[in-house]
Amino acid sequence: MTEVRNTVSQAKLGQRTVPRVGLGCMGMSEFYGPSDDAENLRILAKALELGYVHFDTSDMYGNGANELLLGRFVKTVPREKVFLATKFGIVRDAVGGLARSVNGRAEYVREACDKSLKRLGVDYIDLYYVHRRDPNTPIEETVGAMADLVKAGKVRALGLSEVSVETLKAAHKVHPIAAIQMEYSLLSRDAEAEMLPTCKELGVAYVAYSPLSRGLLTAELKPEDLKKGGDVRQNLPRFAGDNFNRNLALVEKLKEFAAEKKCTPSQVALAWVLARGEHIHIIPGTRREKYLIDNFGAGSIHLSADEVARITSAIDVGQVVGARYPAAAMQGIGR
Repeated sequence: MTEVRNTVSQAKLGQRTVPRVGLGCMGMSEFYGPSDDAENLRILAKALELGYVHFDTSDMYGNGANELLLGRFVKTVPREKVFLATKFGIVRDAVGGLARSVNGRAEYVREACDKSLKRLGVDYIDLYYVHRRDPNTPIEETVGAMADLVKAGKVRALGLSEVSVETLKAAHKVHPIAAIQMEYSLLSRDAEAEMLPTCKELGVAYVAYSPLSRGLLTAELKPEDLKKGGDVRQNLPRFAGDNFNRNLALVEKLKEFAAEKKCTPSQVALAWVLARGEHIHIIPGTRREKYLIDNFGAGSIHLSADEVARITSAIDVGQVVGARYPAAAMQGIGR
């Protein structure tokens, strides 16, 4: 399964065509317990060797630590070998702290970009996202400032994360939006009603984060896995109390499909997301080589229309218990 480089489907993202399986790097710096940077750098190098090109980060992951990690990695390879996506807008008080605000003012956009460029150690960012929309700043102001970054050569393409269709359309009138990043998986399908078809209509790539629903769709997660210090899932409604076991029960069917396809449940879940549209990219995150290989391999698994329909109906999304985030965090989504 390691030799998947030439069979993973590719699609346009910003100014480049890249494999539709990218790597979400957030967990290498925070949110999933202690991490080792030396091992993370090895995994990043292994990812490149396997054929990964798209690496996703944000200035708020570890309060800059994740960008610094990616910067160390990028220094070791030719810049054109990697597609770097990062985000701005969420302002945190400290690593591990829950207090946060959102800033989309023009002056902050410029400041945040310069800081990200410095941490990443690069001259330009391939794809620069608004991480969350600032409710106190018109999206036209935020995207207008981002468009100036494109003109200055600091950014190649613009994206938005977890916004409404109305915000996407308004932003797209100011400057072409290359990508929307939102959660999408067998257990989180809100985007299907409006956002996915709107992206297709406008020629906007859809980048699905948490395509394995933070581990639920691996069919391997156990309650004890969440007990280590620093694992943010302990605070998420879908993993709280009996919700966790009820949601795990929903994904048992994936094991049957995986046996049919001679692959892992994770690969079935990822292949399903990719099969929902040729404009869809996925950025599953991992710090382990086994999953790095499995996740990239999912990009070479073909699901027929009948198989997609069977998987879609077998996993009853209406039975999912708990919101994606706590109530306070959900308020910032879909603006």
